[in-house]
Amino acid sequence: MGKMNEAVTKVAAPGMEAEPIADDAPVTAVDLLHGSILYLDGITVSFDGFRALNDLSLVIERGELRCIIGPNGAGKSTMMDVVTGKTRPDVGQAYFDRQSDLLKMSETEIVRAGIGRKFQKPTVFEKLPVRVNLELAMRANKGVWATLMVRLNGEQRDRIDSVLATIGLIDCRHQHAGVLSHGQKQWLEIGMLLMQEPQLMLIDEPAAGMTHQEVERTAELLVSLAGERSVVVVEHDMDFVRSIARRVTVLHEGRVLAEGSMDAVQNDPKVIEVYLGS
Repeated sequence: MGKMNEAVTKVAAPGMEAEPIADDAPVTAVDLLHGSILYLDGITVSFDGFRALNDLSLVIERGELRCIIGPNGAGKSTMMDVVTGKTRPDVGQAYFDRQSDLLKMSETEIVRAGIGRKFQKPTVFEKLPVRVNLELAMRANKGVWATLMVRLNGEQRDRIDSVLATIGLIDCRHQHAGVLSHGQKQWLEIGMLLMQEPQLMLIDEPAAGMTHQEVERTAELLVSLAGERSVVVVEHDMDFVRSIARRVTVLHEGRVLAEGSMDAVQNDPKVIEVYLGS
């Protein structure tokens, strides 16, 4: 996607026509998001001459559940790194919510703005109870010591109970996180994200290493989260993707190869050739 002169053109999301602006209109009037929650345009990231992302453009709508798939090295993790501020692109634009410029924000500022990320390997506090893990993740947390010493108010306790019910761990709330199964630890980490009240959740390979029953429960959980917030799931398990997908984006060589429903993507000759196989 070519870059447009912001002084004279209203920047359009991918697939939409640009709209002219009066010459004297302020640049701050530029509407990049068009009602969406995340807008990436022309993102390129190079590592020692290798382009991990190559002119990537992507739009995530408010409240949608999007699955991102693609072969190893397609740029999926790098894309999430850019969105969360871990990696700065060589060129491109990245906007979130109400025109927040992600490329001008620190990782901490991005979290506070409402973007949460769960990595493939759970990172919970295994020696602490499940409930305390959620306390530590609360947005108002000012450190481990403050969280453990200050008594929770009724609203905070209700919030924790609500999240415990959502992730299916209310009966495990007093157990140490270390005794949970792999799937339960994944759910706990999703719960820790929910305690931060994110508008956009980035979930990396949630089904990896789970039992069949845990995979089914995880699918139900992620579907239930969409709507109130936007959820982006990066996954290799095609059966899992098929069970939750509303819209699928296929990355290849750092850019979007195909996008649409799961059926449309599965039957796309380009996707079959480079990823799904015959």
